[in-house]
Amino acid sequence: MSDILQYTFMQNALIGAFWASIICGIIGTLVVTNKMVFLAGGIAHSLYGGVGIAIFLGFPIIIGTAFFSVACAIFLGIMLFYAKERFDALIGSLWAFGMAVGIILVELSPGYNKDFMGYLFGSILSITDNDIYSMIIFSGFLFCFVWLNYRIILGISYDSEFTHLQGINTKVFNILLMIIIALGIVISMHSVGLILIIALLSIPAYCSEVFTNSLAKMMIASSCISFIAMIGGILIAYFYDFAAGASIVVVLCVLSFILILGNYFYHKQFSKP
Repeated sequence: MSDILQYTFMQNALIGAFWASIICGIIGTLVVTNKMVFLAGGIAHSLYGGVGIAIFLGFPIIIGTAFFSVACAIFLGIMLFYAKERFDALIGSLWAFGMAVGIILVELSPGYNKDFMGYLFGSILSITDNDIYSMIIFSGFLFCFVWLNYRIILGISYDSEFTHLQGINTKVFNILLMIIIALGIVISMHSVGLILIIALLSIPAYCSEVFTNSLAKMMIASSCISFIAMIGGILIAYFYDFAAGASIVVVLCVLSFILILGNYFYHKQFSKP
């Protein structure tokens, strides 16, 4: 293990995994408890349109995807209240539109032949210091947001109608949550990519929900599960030359299966009269 840590790219990968797991753990909890998994997946996949726009116009990719993600989040947040019955179809349409626009604009960008598979499937072994700084800043913002609005988040997650009766504008706050989810996906897309990010947002939070009895504990447990899976995936990718993003998701799925199965047999064993 000490031999691995002598490489700068592995140090960055491990540090990035730590901060990415915090972001995904907190945001994933918000996604799962508010039943926004499909919505988060739609935003994640549509962000390829932001990548294409940034390349075509010559903007930094993170800026292009950030603006595009916020626009998508606001649009979906508004449509959630005006087209609720067909909201799933709307997400699917935005999903397909974003990826199609991104592919077309990348092809129209003259002289640009960079492989964009990294944005789809991630490349945590190649993250830079700037990526880490971005994750640290966003993690701090995310922690402060959750800490200051914990009671509101708790209310919206489990009883939105009662929270609205308390004088909270739940519509505006839901849109704000979608924006934060979208920005979290943008910040984390270099770790596992736009396609595989949905696994880190849903699986750890689902597993932690089984073992915890509060939203805060769920966020902590989800972050820990994400970090363990990311470390395992990074090591597998390093030793066997596999894709890091795919390795992380496979480890995450295996780990979640073990946790859920263990929990099932534990309760089955101790619930006997």
